[in-house]
Amino acid sequence: MSSSRILLLAFMMILLVLFLYFDAEIFLSLEYFKSQQTLLDSYIATQPALSAALFIAFYVVITALSVPGAAIMTLAAGALFGLGWGLVLVSFASTIGASLAMLASRFIFRDFVHAKFSKQLEVINQGVEKEGAFYLFTLRLVPVVPFFLINLLMGLTRLPLKTFFWVSQLGMLAGTAVYVNAGTQLAAIESLSGIMSPKLLASFVLLGVFPLLAKKLLAAIKNRSLAKRYPKPKSFDEDMVVLGAGAAGLVTSLIAATVKANVTLIEKNKMGGDCLNTGCVPSKALIRSAKFMSDVNRSEQLGFKEIKAEFNFADVMARVDRVIKSVEPHDSIERYSGFGVNVVQGEGRITSPYTVEVNGKIITTRNIVIATGARPFIPPIEGIENIDYLSSDNVWQLKQAPERLIVLGGGPIGCELTQSFSRLGSQVTQVEMLPRLMQREDKDVSELIKHRFETEGVKVLLEHKALAFVKEGNQQILICEHQGKGLKIPFDKVLIAVGRAANTRGFGLDELGVQLRANGTVDVNDYLQTNFPNIFACGDVAGPYQFTHTASHQAWYASVNALFGKFKKFKVDYRVIPWATFTDPQVARVGLNELEAEEKNIPFEVSRFDIAELDRAIADEEAHGFIKVLTVPGKDKILGVTIVGEQAGDLISEYVLAMKHDLGLNKILSTIHIYPTMAEANKYVAGEWKKAHKPEKLLEWVEKFHRWQRGGKPIKGSARVSDSLISKR
Repeated sequence: MSSSRILLLAFMMILLVLFLYFDAEIFLSLEYFKSQQTLLDSYIATQPALSAALFIAFYVVITALSVPGAAIMTLAAGALFGLGWGLVLVSFASTIGASLAMLASRFIFRDFVHAKFSKQLEVINQGVEKEGAFYLFTLRLVPVVPFFLINLLMGLTRLPLKTFFWVSQLGMLAGTAVYVNAGTQLAAIESLSGIMSPKLLASFVLLGVFPLLAKKLLAAIKNRSLAKRYPKPKSFDEDMVVLGAGAAGLVTSLIAATVKANVTLIEKNKMGGDCLNTGCVPSKALIRSAKFMSDVNRSEQLGFKEIKAEFNFADVMARVDRVIKSVEPHDSIERYSGFGVNVVQGEGRITSPYTVEVNGKIITTRNIVIATGARPFIPPIEGIENIDYLSSDNVWQLKQAPERLIVLGGGPIGCELTQSFSRLGSQVTQVEMLPRLMQREDKDVSELIKHRFETEGVKVLLEHKALAFVKEGNQQILICEHQGKGLKIPFDKVLIAVGRAANTRGFGLDELGVQLRANGTVDVNDYLQTNFPNIFACGDVAGPYQFTHTASHQAWYASVNALFGKFKKFKVDYRVIPWATFTDPQVARVGLNELEAEEKNIPFEVSRFDIAELDRAIADEEAHGFIKVLTVPGKDKILGVTIVGEQAGDLISEYVLAMKHDLGLNKILSTIHIYPTMAEANKYVAGEWKKAHKPEKLLEWVEKFHRWQRGGKPIKGSARVSDSLISKR
C-alpha cells in the first residue's frame, strides 16, 4: 500500500478514534437532539443560510467517515428545516458523503483487494459494467441494507462516480423522505425502531425487489410476445441448427452430436471456415516457407559461406494450397456426417426463432446457433473502389509476388503477412495510423518487432493515415497524411489488414430483430444467448475475442447451454485467454500485460528474462526476445505473461496451464525442464522472480552461520540462529 493511502487511512482512523474517545456519539443520539431542539430552532431562525451550510457539512463528514448517526441527522433535518428543505438538504448531503466514502474505499482498498481477489472481482466488475446502476438502485431502495456498507463495497468496483452519485441520489430519495417526514413529528418519536415498523420495512423490501421482479416480468412478457408472434411448433425436426462450419460451428455441432442430439450444420461456402481456407492454415504455411528463405539469407550465421535458393512464388502458393487440402479432411462433410451431424451445403436463413430455411426446405428446431464468423473489414477510403485490393480472403490467389506491396494495418494479420511477403521478395511498406505496431501489446514488444522488420528491409510508416487511392498514369498511389503533411506511396498491390467485421447480414437477423452491439457483433449474454433465449451465437460473430481457439472454447458453452440450459446453464469463462502473433520472433500472451494492468489500475511486479542468455536460443541462432511475467506484488501469483521469441506460441502453454489452475512461479521453478530447450526460459524467468524475493536478512544470518561452521570467529547471536535453523529442518 502506498504512503498516500496509508496516510489517508491513518487520518480517517484518527478522526474515528477521537470521535469515540470524546464520546461524540452522544451528539448523534435521539435524546440529545430532542433536548437541544429549542436552542437549535432559535439559532436557525436567526442564521438560516449558515445553519443549512453547517448542517450539510456535518452530515457529509459523518457519512464520509461511515459514522453511525445518519438516521438521527435525517430526523433532525425534518424537525429543524421541515419536510421540503429537510429533504433537499439530506438528499444532497447524504449523496455527497456517500460518494466521498466510496472514493475513499476505492483509493485505499481497491488495489489491495483486486490484487488478492482479481479473478472474483473481474467477474463482479463485468456485471457492474453491464447493470451496475440497476443493482445499486435496488440496494438503495432497501433501508435494511446498511448505507455505509454499500458505499464501501461499491468503491471496490469500477462503477463510475457519476453513475454512483445520481443513482444514489434517486435510490435513497424514498427512504430519506420517510425519515425526514418522521422528523417533522419528532416529539412523538421515542426510538428509531418506531419509525421503521415491520410493515413499513416490508414495504421498502418489496420496493427494492420490485425492479428485479419488473425485469423478470418484462422478460416474460417479451418472451410471451415473441411466442405470439412466432408460434412454437408442437414438434421439431432438430434439437439444434448451426449456421456456419468454421471452428465455432464445427465444435458446436460435434458436441451436440456426441450427446446424441439431432443437429443440422449449414455452410454456404467451404467447410472449415476462414481458419482452414483463408486464415490460420494458409498463413502459417506461407510463414513457414518465408522462414526458410530467412534462414537461407542468414546462412553465414549458421556456418555456411553461401547458400542460394531459387523459387517460383507460384510454387510457394501451390504448397499453401496443398497444405489446405491436407487439412481439409479434418473438417470435411464426410467426417462430420460420420460423427452424426447432418451437414447441409447451402445458404441458411433464419425465418423465426424455431425455423431455418435452406435450399427451399424449412427445418424446425428447438435451438439455433449463429456461428457465421467474420470477414476482412474494408475501410471507406476514397478511391478504394477503383483499386484491385487484396485482403486475407483473396491474397492466396496470387501467383506472382508483388514487386511493391503496401500492407495497410499493423495488427497481427498485417504484421504476419508483411514479414512473409518481404522475405519472399516483395518490397513491402507497412502503413499504420496508430503510433505503434501491435497496439494491444506493450511498447517494448512493438519496438522489437518494428526493429526486426526494418532490419529485414520493411519500410514501417507509423502514424500515417490513409486518405485516398489515386491513379497517376500507370501508377497506383496511396495518399497518406503524417503530422499534417501529405505523402504519396506508389504500389503494385495493396493488402488491406485493418481488422475483421462480424458476418451478421443476409440470413435473417435484421428481420427477426436479433440485437447487435455497437461494434457489429451479435449481442450475447454470459450464456451466449441473444435477445431470443433459444438463439445463441459463438465465435468471431459474437466476439469479444476473434481467435480460432476462443471460438472452440465458446462452442462448448453454446451447445451445452442450448441443449441443457433448462436444467443448468454455464457462464462462458474468459479468465485465461491466450493468443499469439506468428511473426519472427513470435509474440504470445496470456492475461494482463503492463499496458492493461496500468489501464485497470491493477498493481503488479515484473519479472523478465532475456532469451539472448538461453543456451538453446544461442545454439539455434535465435538469441533474441524476452519473457515478461506480471505477478501480484510480493507473491508468485501470475497475472499475465508476454513472450517474444522463437516458439513463443508453444512456450506460453505452460503459463496458460499455471494460470488456469492457480499455480505460481514457485511451481514452475521447481519443475524439471529438459536441457537444452527453449522451454527452460520459463524456468529461468521464475528464477528471476525468486532472486528478487530472496530473504536478505535470513541470508545474512545464514552467512554468519556458515562462517561459524568453518571455524571462524564466533559472532554474537550466531549460535542462536544456527539452533533455530537446525530446529526447522
